[in-house]
Amino acid sequence: MDLALGSAAGSHEIDLHAAAFEFAVEPTLLLDPHADVILDANPAACTLLGYDRALLRQTKVSTLHAGQFPALIVFTQAVLDKGAFWTNALTPRHATGQTLRLEYAGSRVPGDGRALVLLAMSDLDARRRRYVDAAAEDHMRGGIATWQRVERVFQDIERENQLILRAAGEGIYGVNAEGKTTFVNPAAERMLGWAAEELVGKEIHPIVHHTHHDGRHYPDHDCPIYAAFRDGAVHQVDGEVFWRKDGTPVWVEYTSTPIRDRGVVVGAVIVFRDVSQRREADEKLHAALAEVDRLRERLELENAYLQEEIRIETNPRGIIGQSEAIQTTLRQVKLVAPTSAAVMITGESGTGKELIARAIHEASSRRDRPLIRVNCAAIPRELFESEFFGHIRGAFTGAMRDRIGRFELADGGTLFLDEVGEIPLELQGKLLRVLQEGNFERVGEERTRAVDVRLIAATNRDLKQEVQRGRFREDLYFRLNVFPVESVPLRERREDIPLLAQHFLTRESKALKSELRLSEGDARKLSRYDWPGNVRELQNVIERAAILAQNGRLRIDLPDSSGAQPAPGSSRVTADARPAVLTASEMRAHERANILAALAACSGKVFGPGGAAEMLDIKPTTLASRIKALGISNARGLAGQFGLQLLPR
Repeated sequence: MDLALGSAAGSHEIDLHAAAFEFAVEPTLLLDPHADVILDANPAACTLLGYDRALLRQTKVSTLHAGQFPALIVFTQAVLDKGAFWTNALTPRHATGQTLRLEYAGSRVPGDGRALVLLAMSDLDARRRRYVDAAAEDHMRGGIATWQRVERVFQDIERENQLILRAAGEGIYGVNAEGKTTFVNPAAERMLGWAAEELVGKEIHPIVHHTHHDGRHYPDHDCPIYAAFRDGAVHQVDGEVFWRKDGTPVWVEYTSTPIRDRGVVVGAVIVFRDVSQRREADEKLHAALAEVDRLRERLELENAYLQEEIRIETNPRGIIGQSEAIQTTLRQVKLVAPTSAAVMITGESGTGKELIARAIHEASSRRDRPLIRVNCAAIPRELFESEFFGHIRGAFTGAMRDRIGRFELADGGTLFLDEVGEIPLELQGKLLRVLQEGNFERVGEERTRAVDVRLIAATNRDLKQEVQRGRFREDLYFRLNVFPVESVPLRERREDIPLLAQHFLTRESKALKSELRLSEGDARKLSRYDWPGNVRELQNVIERAAILAQNGRLRIDLPDSSGAQPAPGSSRVTADARPAVLTASEMRAHERANILAALAACSGKVFGPGGAAEMLDIKPTTLASRIKALGISNARGLAGQFGLQLLPR
């Protein structure tokens, strides 16, 4: 029952509101300014405007106020912002085509999710007639004061247009059909720096709109502002500049709306706003997004490159050895690493040229950027340029997207060109240009890109002979060979063989989860071999021996040493395979290597059961004496290099 009463009461209240709108003496419209539609009109409004109610509901607000779009926007926005606002600057057209002079009083009405405008209208002409009649009657009675009040009313009406223009935050100015300025509001004066009196009566295009933002001439026949009063259409433009009085540009968006008088276009009103900050923010955002895309692409390629490196990486990260040759190499690394000089590493395959390159990079100031490795021997001839410098989409068949090259990937870091002698002769000139000028172009692109790359090259060829044969550019050779470093073959530093073997064995033991040791016999056997494949071959032999090991004993399988081709500096082996005759220095080096191998095989234990002395079958005191005599002063440190610990007796 209560609910029914409440419903009846609510319905009654709604009927009262509808009746108040329907039977109001004052003409009233209900507007939706966002959709530019008249939602409803009471009978008084229909009578005032001369339209049928159904027809008014189908009419747009802007159509009712043809040619007055800027003033209409200013008024409705003021109502929505302030809650209530009035104006007499808007002149709707009667159904007969007659212009009506009305006073509008608008108020904001909350709607279903959006604000509406309730617009009450008052006929100024009727009001004026009433004032005139009253003034005439008062004049006949001597009422001069009443007539003066009428004059003040008309002065207020004329002043209303100026009040709206001054209140608007956007720049507004008008032009007649000749392109001459008719008025300028204060906001436009502030934004352009021109005073109204400097613009009114003059053509405005040559003053504020004469040039595009890039300096190109802007002819007035292309001007959308002037086009509004030529073709009678509304022109909305974004992305142009107006020029201030001081000669600086201001980015604007504007609307040029034609003004009609009795159906004839007599000019245009231009409403504009300064969008410089928004445009600057957009440009920064676009630049940031482009940079993010560039960095993301670079990161993806770096990740792909590093994953590839992890798959192919087989050499240890450190340079292992105590020979004089290794010490010389380490001294060279220490000297050249802090510089930006190009380095040429020469040596046989498998000697660890890449290890030297990594050591130079890690000791340089570029260590925080990647070392990018390019195996020049593995790149197809037709893809060298793309691999080095990158390409853009569509540069050649199969180029489905942009791709950055190794030079760009190594920007700020180090580029290691392995087997540099394999680079085609026609590409060597482009490589030389990058080294000399520090810039390049992607394949299929005209844009020049700058890079800062430290170059390290490696080769197992004699590039001097390649230059003489015309296979390698002489100028490129001198550019790469600034600081030469030789990677010594393993047969010329035999004392390092037991250390390297134990290093590889320790790594294999961890992988296989077994305890494997290198015996004295194993060390001697490895030291006698000439290792044509150098360190890489030694690593493969140790890996194979670890796999074949039984009961902790290695099974080292080496080719017949008599079949190996001895190289200069190798141990002397007779043709009939008799025992090698060693010199005193070779005997000393062999004994030193043998003791080091024993220390490593015994996990650093010198004395006691299972110690190096027991393995070598000599007295502990004799071993200590030989360690001292052979200069193995850092036995503990050497053991620590393999993760071992020397134990006391």
